[in-house]
Amino acid sequence: MTFLQFIFYVLAGIAAISGLMMISVKNPVKAALWLVLAFISTAGVWITAQAEFLGLVLILVYVGAVMVLFLFVVMMLDVNIAQVKEGFTRYLPLGVLVSIAIFALMYLVLGPDRFGLSHYPSPKEFAENYSNTKAIAVPLYTTHAYAFILAAVLLLVGIVAAITLALRHRPTTEVLYQDIDKQVKVRAEDRFHMVKMDAVVEADVKKQEGKDE
Repeated sequence: MTFLQFIFYVLAGIAAISGLMMISVKNPVKAALWLVLAFISTAGVWITAQAEFLGLVLILVYVGAVMVLFLFVVMMLDVNIAQVKEGFTRYLPLGVLVSIAIFALMYLVLGPDRFGLSHYPSPKEFAENYSNTKAIAVPLYTTHAYAFILAAVLLLVGIVAAITLALRHRPTTEVLYQDIDKQVKVRAEDRFHMVKMDAVVEADVKKQEGKDE
């Protein structure tokens, strides 16, 4: 086993463990942090496969931007963990059946008969002047331009859907709302009042203590 293969297996193991922890922890914030570790380890796997641009994009875009959006949505939704636990036993049989179906499909696609080094050899090693960014950008903005624009529209729809889910009105006894129209129309004379009063000089402390005695 070469050093590169050792690094690959270590990163792949971390990604697999992080994925299992992400779907098993109860706290959604901790699940998002485990997903960050899965993203970072997956980026390392891509870098070992000479896909440096994809690895850096996975860290900068997904870990740096998308995960912040995930955490923002999780905090805005205010998920009730107790209510989620109540429906766990009810949907457990359906979840087991769906899991078995997914693992069966994964075995059919990624099984030893269809997926392996004998069917897919090791990636081709490129020269030092090879531009991974150019190799991805040219077909992305020419052949797959419409699919790229469609993906951007789907992300926009997802952001709008997250805002719609988080936008719910609560009674004023629980939260405070801002009246933007009232704030814009406010005037200085309505909020600031000058009060004129006589100057007060404090008495000498020692004289005051003498009087008290």
